[in-house]
Amino acid sequence: MSIALITLGGTIAMGGVDAGRPGVVTRLTGADLTAGVPGLAGLGVPVDVRDTHAVPSANLTGRHLLDVVAEASRAVTGGAIGVVVTQGTDTLEETAFLADLVWPHAAPLVFTGAMRNPTLAGADGPANLLAALRVAAAPAARDLGVLVAVNDEVHAARWLRKTHSTSTATFTAPNAGPIGQVIEGEVRVLTRPRRYEPLPPVDPARLDATRVALYVVTLEDDGLLLDGLADTHQGLVVAGFGVGHVPAALAPVLGALADRMPVVLTSRSGAGSVLRHTYGAVGSETDLQRRGLLNGGLLDPYKARVLLRLLLAVGAGRDEVAAALARHG
Repeated sequence: MSIALITLGGTIAMGGVDAGRPGVVTRLTGADLTAGVPGLAGLGVPVDVRDTHAVPSANLTGRHLLDVVAEASRAVTGGAIGVVVTQGTDTLEETAFLADLVWPHAAPLVFTGAMRNPTLAGADGPANLLAALRVAAAPAARDLGVLVAVNDEVHAARWLRKTHSTSTATFTAPNAGPIGQVIEGEVRVLTRPRRYEPLPPVDPARLDATRVALYVVTLEDDGLLLDGLADTHQGLVVAGFGVGHVPAALAPVLGALADRMPVVLTSRSGAGSVLRHTYGAVGSETDLQRRGLLNGGLLDPYKARVLLRLLLAVGAGRDEVAAALARHG
């Protein structure tokens, strides 16, 4: 019985500088990380370290994450009671959600990272790693899908957002809040969100070949930047104003794209849902849905893109995409 620790790099693992290069770059191994965690011996469960994909999180890909999920699955099949993944925080809200969509096990898969590297005073990596290992070992964390443990909070991957560029309290869940906390070393799960069946197995080569664009709507937007998109991409996520609105001039452009590919409507606001039938003007959510756009509900634009790309990679049609959006959004 053990916990598998899969390390990917990122701020949590940047431990020094290279001569002649500004900024921290030197990568710490998983053994280095665990050696720097006070109180780890009291966990009572051995940690099986597996170093892989030593890249900043900005360089992670869907294929990398499928590899991580496969490695985590092998660890659980081999007897691990849970798995922790350390990575950079830049893309953690997307990578954890991708993993959540395909993770098939009851055992916890817990992501964590850090905002302050180990060379700084008040580095948060050791505390976050210890919390994540505790969550991975906790019976209460089973069958919750993929979780993120940061700042002594436990978040469901589906709701997590990075909301600040430097704060150690950057990760929040604006629409739901944390589902648990780590208090005096004890994992307290406060609510148990419904878990959905994982998506079918994804062929990494098909995922590589599936391109989904994210378009953020701005003031006076006429959609010129969308010219030719249908020739290069298989899907589009639109981050609209507020509850799902765009300028009137943009509405027919999006409608024409929706005739050729799935186009998902989300909000750029950072919290809240796009609506379905409150406003009726040209460019409103009702008008855009009439033109064929699919409602993303509570999904933020980044997660909607992750979901749509996975769905298209497994061959989902329009009705299946709409059903998945209704389920996850």
